[in-house]
Amino acid sequence: MIGGESGDNFASEPYNNSHMKVFIINIALFVGIPMMAQSESADSIDVRELNEVVVKAEKPQIKGQDGVMIVDLPAIVKDKPVTNILEALGYLPGVVNNNGAIGLSGASSVTIIINGEPTTMPLQNLYQLLYSTPVDRLKNVEIMYSAPAKYHVSGAVINVVMKTPRPLDGLMGQATLGYDQARYASYSGGLNATYAIKDWTFDLNWSASRNHSYSRQETFSNHLLNDSRQLIEDDMRQIGENWSNLIYAAVAYKKLKISYNAQISSGIENHSLSTGTFGDYSNMYKGISPTSFHNVAFRYSAPFGLTVGGDYTDYFENRCQNLFKGDELQINSENRQDIRRYHAYLDQEHAFGNWTFGYGVEYQHSHDNSSQTYIQPAQSGFGNTLREDLASVYVSTQTSFQWGLSFNASVEAEYFHSDYQHKWNVVPQLGATYYKTPKSIFQLNFTSTRVYPSFWELHGGTSYVNDYSTILGNPALQPYMNYTGQLSYIFKQKYAATFYVLYLDDYSVQLPYQSTTDLHLIFQTLNLDFSRTVGLQLHIPFDIKNIWNATATFNLYHARQKSGHFHDLSFDNKRWGGYIGLNNTIRLTPASPVSLSVDGTYMAGMIQGGGRMDPLWKIDAGVKWQFGRNRCCELDFKANDIFNTCNPILKINFSGQDYRMKTHDMNRNLKLTFVYRFNGFKPKSDPNVDTSRFGTGN
Repeated sequence: MIGGESGDNFASEPYNNSHMKVFIINIALFVGIPMMAQSESADSIDVRELNEVVVKAEKPQIKGQDGVMIVDLPAIVKDKPVTNILEALGYLPGVVNNNGAIGLSGASSVTIIINGEPTTMPLQNLYQLLYSTPVDRLKNVEIMYSAPAKYHVSGAVINVVMKTPRPLDGLMGQATLGYDQARYASYSGGLNATYAIKDWTFDLNWSASRNHSYSRQETFSNHLLNDSRQLIEDDMRQIGENWSNLIYAAVAYKKLKISYNAQISSGIENHSLSTGTFGDYSNMYKGISPTSFHNVAFRYSAPFGLTVGGDYTDYFENRCQNLFKGDELQINSENRQDIRRYHAYLDQEHAFGNWTFGYGVEYQHSHDNSSQTYIQPAQSGFGNTLREDLASVYVSTQTSFQWGLSFNASVEAEYFHSDYQHKWNVVPQLGATYYKTPKSIFQLNFTSTRVYPSFWELHGGTSYVNDYSTILGNPALQPYMNYTGQLSYIFKQKYAATFYVLYLDDYSVQLPYQSTTDLHLIFQTLNLDFSRTVGLQLHIPFDIKNIWNATATFNLYHARQKSGHFHDLSFDNKRWGGYIGLNNTIRLTPASPVSLSVDGTYMAGMIQGGGRMDPLWKIDAGVKWQFGRNRCCELDFKANDIFNTCNPILKINFSGQDYRMKTHDMNRNLKLTFVYRFNGFKPKSDPNVDTSRFGTGN
């Protein structure tokens, strides 16, 4: 499950190293050509030479069925400077790729699956896999605002459908080399290959990268204490380094598939230097051992509608922190997380004419053995085990009628049990499509789901940024309910308008809080009363003589977040906001091997808890050059955030709270990628794995 709404990503920046992460949630053809025939009498027909007749038609970009949008993404990105699937997803209707983070307008979060298979891959692993998977492997992409229960994923889903290799194709593959220049340089390389023989198919995806990151945050905390204010400033620079290796291998025989995927990150170092009111601080987080993720999965589909599958996941992370004030060591601690998870599911479908009925069960057990140990100063940490069990059962139906309506619907009963709580939850789901002709398509979606917090936060540990800022876990953190509804209109299988409503009951988010009892800034994830967003999104592509291809996206929304118990305060934050995006691709001629892209975005009206963000805008540009025999080679150059303007500024000002945070150099970078394809390269890829709640990062 991608990301989970908790926002806690696997192998991310250490939990203690975050000053605070700012999440920008972006609120985010069939053309009939009439032909006229002229008839002539037989004796008027003479032998004559006809001029060449050329009939042109535009391939549909969006189709609709059973509440699912089917998008021909390969055709949309064919001439754009993208080499991998992760970059290509940013060109889907309603999807925003914010520096590699995928969001879907009209949904509070989105899960990415591959070939319709249940996912259990952690967010960063999944992004890394999509980044290393060539865009040539795409067949199409399905957008489901309410995924059917058989996918074992609640809420919005992007299903990446891959091409299936054939025995006649032989060994096919692609090799890539990448160079990424931000403040520091990063390097990457990868190999993707597939081979099919008789009823067997083999897939291999390997990538390695040397990552070197930089970020900067300035904070201004005008702290009110005892009826007087003190301005506390801090300027923090963070540098991160690591080696990352990702391996995915799969073998399939007819309808049986076994896969293994792993990510191992070594040489992990995150170093922050801060200067401010309380002095100079140096904070070092270092991996004591490599952070490792391993997953083994199997799936079998029987010819009589039965599907059975399962997987086993092992995740291990061990990091230490050393915090210095000047030359004096203040904190020496160790964070350790060891998680094992077992997952199994069974689905059965029966067809009766135009009707399909299904039912299934799913079970998942997680065992999290984590600890936080303080060597200096001598204070208590924690060392305990969290156990969770999640069991569910569902029934579903799907059908289509000749008069234009098709739909899928399901009801799932879910039981959650942990060492601290147990809850029942009912998850309804509906996806419906109506059209008489492909010219006008209507879609209605509704779903609800329960969102669980990260494992690490539930342990309740304490981490320190400096003498002023502290990060607290929250054992009392509760899961929240996510209700979503969307109504879409698709015109000419090309243009789309979506009206959406998102309601998150007991929504949780990490926010800063200026203590009213002492001079401390506390970062903690808390449950709010609710978060609600109502909006309208428009997707408008257009093409001029196959030379200039563009897509405009407009999103207007009203957001509200309310809490009557934010520590000892309350807030009710509401605001109108909007998003405007324009993606352009230009070729000198329709057959030119060189294409140019220029993309611009503007965002305004974003809120986070009781805080508000200043407007953001950015311009990206890129060049794509295809060359070699049958254009087997490709060189892509892309400049992101050319003017360095997409740097969020968060402002909090309510009930005496007065805080501002400004980020620098968040998105600007240059990317150069070389791609070599051999033997046509047209295959498929794998399923993924949900460990969105893993990791000591937050």
